[in-house]
Amino acid sequence: MSFSNLGLSPEIVRAVTERGYNQPTPIQKQAIPVVLAGGDIMAGAQTGTGKTASFTLPLLQRLSTNKNSQSHAQGFPPIRALILTPTRELAAQVEESVRDYGKYLNLNSMVMFGGVSIGPQKRQLRTRVDILVCTPGRLLDHVQQGTVNLSRVEVLVLDEADRMLDMGFINDIRRILSLLPKQRQNLLFFATFSEKVKTLAAGLLHHPTMIEVARRNVTAAKVIQKVYHVDRERKRQLLSHLIRENKWYQVLVFSRTKYGADRLVKQLGEDRIQALAIHGNKSQGARTHALGKFKDGTLQVLVATDIAARGLDISELPHVINYDLPNVPEDYVHRIGRTGRAGAEGQAISLVCVDEHHLLADIEKLIEQRLPKEVVAGFGVNPDIKAEPIPNGRKAPSGGGGGGQRTRRSAPKSASQKSPRQPSSRTAAGDKKSGASSPTPRRSGKRR
Repeated sequence: MSFSNLGLSPEIVRAVTERGYNQPTPIQKQAIPVVLAGGDIMAGAQTGTGKTASFTLPLLQRLSTNKNSQSHAQGFPPIRALILTPTRELAAQVEESVRDYGKYLNLNSMVMFGGVSIGPQKRQLRTRVDILVCTPGRLLDHVQQGTVNLSRVEVLVLDEADRMLDMGFINDIRRILSLLPKQRQNLLFFATFSEKVKTLAAGLLHHPTMIEVARRNVTAAKVIQKVYHVDRERKRQLLSHLIRENKWYQVLVFSRTKYGADRLVKQLGEDRIQALAIHGNKSQGARTHALGKFKDGTLQVLVATDIAARGLDISELPHVINYDLPNVPEDYVHRIGRTGRAGAEGQAISLVCVDEHHLLADIEKLIEQRLPKEVVAGFGVNPDIKAEPIPNGRKAPSGGGGGGQRTRRSAPKSASQKSPRQPSSRTAAGDKKSGASSPTPRRSGKRR
């Protein structure tokens, strides 16, 4: 089956082909016809399965076919499609796809998030914006200032709804829903299924089509997973050893906390391994710079927290390292989903100390498999070291992971993830002030 067989226009098929895609993925085959028919969907898919195109392609098709002939009063033109994402990086990635796939259509798109000046966004919103991709907090900033028109939204997309709920955005989402027309199409996408997602879907979707291209909460088959047991004081040395000995050239490393990420970058630098960190305390300019260098292969190691890494799309990323195991087992699935995308092989390695054995057990229970475990020669585990509580604070143990509280699934927010209506939470989520500047949001549409 080709993309044209799914009912997409020649202009969209041409743009997709230029991106190097000829055959739709399973989720695209199932989702695109449903979206084109105007139905609500609830779609679960692992990262790297082509999820973004499964809603952007039919969305572009619908908006370009159904011309917006309604006039509006002077002020801010109405948004026709609204795509909400949990983080800045994911918002930028999705809007880039919208532009690329819609390059031969007369549609305009815009990405909008916090951490950058709001002035250029206001100016852009005064022009015609058909598709708005944004984070919840910055959207509500514009709502409060009366600089965005949501009165005629035809399609709402909640991308990675599970992450938005885990980050505490439920009240923001409810407020945004109350501002939208009741008659609209709703598309809800998630990577891991939970009761929170089920509850949100029940109140949002109308007779939805359920699409699931893989069993819930499972890891990608192409990802080779392995656990290295190591003492907490020797984690950093083992990480440097693995990178050097295996000559790994592109490594995404997950730290539990922002403090731990910065500390690890400094330590790797002392080992002459080039690394940068991305997390909520970094300015948007610094995050964009680090991610750009990592994507183009000029940065060997990118150290990230879970929130900052959400939505990273790096083709053929070979290695993901869990320097710290996540407190929430579902986050393990999200993390290692950064590799092994679109059928490519990848490797996910977890460095596990005695403090994290209970976290490893939770992960293995969730994914319903036992992970192979090894000890690297020269890094044997000292049986006399006893497990210690993972500290609830900013300062990490002297040689181990990044610290952080031992949060359970019922309370997923860490100390750095406060209520989403507080400024500190929006910063961590990529949704408020960080002092960085950014170029004016870009348009998609015909090159004129």
